[in-house]
Amino acid sequence: MKRLPAYFAALGRRLLELRDTPHAVAGGAAIGIFIGFTPLFGLKTLLSLALAYLLRCNPIAAVIAVSLHDVFIPFWPVVLKVEYDIGAWILGNFDKLPPKINMRHFRFQDMLKWTTFFYVGLPLLIGSVFLSAPSALLSFVGMLKLLQYRERKRLAHAKENSP
Repeated sequence: MKRLPAYFAALGRRLLELRDTPHAVAGGAAIGIFIGFTPLFGLKTLLSLALAYLLRCNPIAAVIAVSLHDVFIPFWPVVLKVEYDIGAWILGNFDKLPPKINMRHFRFQDMLKWTTFFYVGLPLLIGSVFLSAPSALLSFVGMLKLLQYRERKRLAHAKENSP
């Protein structure tokens, strides 16, 4: 059980030690956090890599941030419920609550139907934007400030030690 916190701490250190501009690393981290909140399981790493490449951010930072987002795994049922409720409320013309999903009669074959995507997947995807966008913005600003501080500290230290 002690290995899991050490693993996430090592990922955090690796993120801070990336050799790139602070904006590129912070952008990659924000992309990873943004994609991490989406319900696109199995595609998150590839999507974060592609988006980081397109936006010219650090792709390694994006992948590390997606991996760090796995800290929320115990809370995923709550996060998915909130995302679904927000998305269903938006798609339901803002005037009715989302329909209840009956899991007693749910079969795996139902997951592969297009109607399931429109009734469950689309509200999840739309609702995830309302959690991921603010989280990505906060992570970008926080990471940028931290990396800029570390860069100033490193330059001041190098200036002191130069002849």
